[in-house]
Parts: sequence; C-alpha cells; structure tokens
Amino acid sequence: MHSITFPDGTRVPAIGQGTWHMGESRSERKREIAALRQGLDLGLKLIDTAEMYAEGGAEEVVGEAIAGLRDEVFLVSKVYPWNASRKGTALACESSLRRLGTDHLDLYLLHWRGEHPLEETVEAFERLREQGKIARWGVSNLDLDDLHELPPGCAANQVLYNPEARGVEFGLLPFQQQQGVPLMAYCPVGQGGKLLRNAALQEVARRHAASPAQVALAWALRQDGVMVIPKAVAPAHIRQNAEAHRLELSADDLALIDHSFPPPRRKGPLEMV
Repeated sequence: MHSITFPDGTRVPAIGQGTWHMGESRSERKREIAALRQGLDLGLKLIDTAEMYAEGGAEEVVGEAIAGLRDEVFLVSKVYPWNASRKGTALACESSLRRLGTDHLDLYLLHWRGEHPLEETVEAFERLREQGKIARWGVSNLDLDDLHELPPGCAANQVLYNPEARGVEFGLLPFQQQQGVPLMAYCPVGQGGKLLRNAALQEVARRHAASPAQVALAWALRQDGVMVIPKAVAPAHIRQNAEAHRLELSADDLALIDHSFPPPRRKGPLEMV
C-alpha cells in the first residue's frame, strides 16, 4: 500500500480509519469494533479518533478494537481546543490514554484553534512527548497563517479535503508539501452521500469498475503527502477503502472531476465540518 512519511521519517499507510460518530450507540459497538479490526487486517494501520467523538465513546471503541494489537496500530487522537492549555492538555491526554487502554499516542492533535495560544499548547505537547506519552504532535483545521505561527515540530495537519471541498489546494497543501508535513484528509468521501452521487465520480467509477468512494479516495491520494481517513463500518466498504490505493486515475478522469468540481483560483476561508 502507498505510504506517507512523517517529518521524523516514520512511514504509515496512506489510507487509515476514521472514527467520527463511532461510540454513539451501544447497539453498534460490536460492529464498530469488528470494523476497525477488519481494517487492521487489511492494512489500514492508522486509526484516527478524538476526545470529542461521542465525548470519549469513540476512544473506548478503539481501545477495545486494538486490545492486544497495540503494536500494529498508528494511533491518533485529538484534544479539544478549550482543554489545550498547559495543564488541560496533559489531563486530556491522560483521559484519552485511559479510554484507549494504552500508555502512548503515536500522534496527538489540537482539534481546532481556540482561546489558548498555540505556543502554550505546543509546550504542553512537547512535555508529553518528553514523558513518552505521545510520539509526535500536530494540528487539525489550521490554515496557512496558523501554521506560520507554530513553533517547529508539527508532524501533520488534518483538514477537510475531497473533490467538493478542495480549497486547501490553494496555499495550504502546497506549503505542507514543501515543508514535508503530511495533510490528513478527513471526510475524504464527503458527508451524507451527495458527493458519491455526483455524475462525474460515478462515470469515472464505471470506467474503472470501481465505486465512487474509491474514486474520491484515489483522487485525494494523487497528491504527494496526502493521506485519507475514511470512516466505514460495513465490511464491503472497508474492503473497498483498503483497495482504493490500486486505482490510478487518468488525465481524462481528473479533467472530468475538475469540470464538475473546479480547482480553487484564489485563497478562501478554510472549510471545516
């Protein structure tokens, strides 16, 4: 599988697993745990979660899914912006570690920018890194100006990126590529199914005997330094996600998608969900 290299040289598969909306229903817990384990079996070794997701419920699901498998997983979680003070970050991290059933995170992100200065949050991250509780730190939903404010050491920026939300291609993505900082694309297949019903994606999918979701993932992965973290529970969808890296889109395919979703021509506000 195609892999992404973090600034410290660590390589991880470019397709991971998202967990937004997991942990919200007890009746879905077994299916969600099985889904994450299936993804791991198929090589989707990065699992992304956050204390925000189901107020810790998703982290608990992940913790059960990776029990006995921790060494196989590149584990990512995020801190709420209002918890991201020096003391609050440490406390939030301890709570996440407890729910996840582990003693360390591979990557810890600021979920979005809030009231606490970035420098203060980074100081807390560095302290956690020195203590061995996180291996590296990064951010989420930060734009180009925000990244310029960060002290050295940011390992990744997780942002919304898919064909219908491609504003990051103007400014932010080129900067991250230049700096060697991976872009983690959340909602890479959109939300609510609208993107996957798009005629251009469906036509490209027909050409390749693939699914529209695989086309959306391959479209994002065409960019250097981009990784995707789709969330899936259905076994068929997980298999499709794992196979998306094999899909190579042609110039004609990309032109058709560009016609439906034109690339940005100027800088705009960073899109978030």
